[in-house]
Amino acid sequence: MHISHKTQSRLETTTAVVFGCGNILLGDDGFGPAVIEQLRQANLPESVRAIDAGTAIREYLLDYLMLPALRPAMLIVVDAWSAEGDAPGQVRQCVPADLPVQKTHDFSLHQFPTVNLLAELEEETGIEVVLIIARTASIPDRIEPGLSPVMRAAVDTACTRILRIVRPYTALEETTS
Repeated sequence: MHISHKTQSRLETTTAVVFGCGNILLGDDGFGPAVIEQLRQANLPESVRAIDAGTAIREYLLDYLMLPALRPAMLIVVDAWSAEGDAPGQVRQCVPADLPVQKTHDFSLHQFPTVNLLAELEEETGIEVVLIIARTASIPDRIEPGLSPVMRAAVDTACTRILRIVRPYTALEETTS
């Protein structure tokens, strides 16, 4: 079930959403969901939601395009990245415009979320979109759950970075309480 089917009042007060993308059955591709699992144990501010989107982030993004009342101020997308250039386990922070042009029209369910949809969401709605990506050591060809040691370490790095990014929302909650 995605967000448009929920009527909880908490959605109305959400100022930041963190989506973990990936398939937990394909080794390092499960990076995004592993980050979400760890963030849920980190006592996130009430106004920050952490969602394991698996391979279905497009449904959530379309909800934000179609339903203005659900839009957060910030969207953080966490995913594994297999592009050359970074060392395995290296975590990067970027925005949709920073990604290589050849990824713009990538609609595979087992690769990074549709970059053009993220860019359109940012442009059309004013939602700030931040990407936290980590370079995979490998993605298996068959079912093989579990992260490599470098990606397991990258989960800690990504969580620290995300908590730093959402810190202003924590400060807002403390001043209104």
